[in-house]
Amino acid sequence: MVAGDGKGRIGLGFGKAKEVPDAIKKGTERAHRKLRMVQLRGTTIPHEVMGQSDGGMVLLRPASPGTGVIAGGGVRAVLEAVGVKDVLTKSLGSNNPMAMVNATLDGLFKLRSASQIQQVRARTGTTN
Repeated sequence: MVAGDGKGRIGLGFGKAKEVPDAIKKGTERAHRKLRMVQLRGTTIPHEVMGQSDGGMVLLRPASPGTGVIAGGGVRAVLEAVGVKDVLTKSLGSNNPMAMVNATLDGLFKLRSASQIQQVRARTGTTN
């Protein structure tokens, strides 16, 4: 289960039970407990990023306003839950849904804002 507030927070939870409603309930509760912040820039992401998990890889690219979420399956669900409205994606490697969701989350957690990158460069003495 993927849970998000549509404002930049997302969490993933996995629930197992003998009955489907119980599994959904457990997964949702765990996802809400694991919410983490993701850097966004307006309705899109700040920069291009590649997420990887197991055999799945997902390329996430920012898009101009009005483009929409160009993604399929689990990738779309994750991006809509986090609140991204304009993004281009490409799925590479495995098409296992769990691998795709985990790869998408990996990519989202790698995102950094411009101010965060400037702080890191200032600490290391790197300028460009």
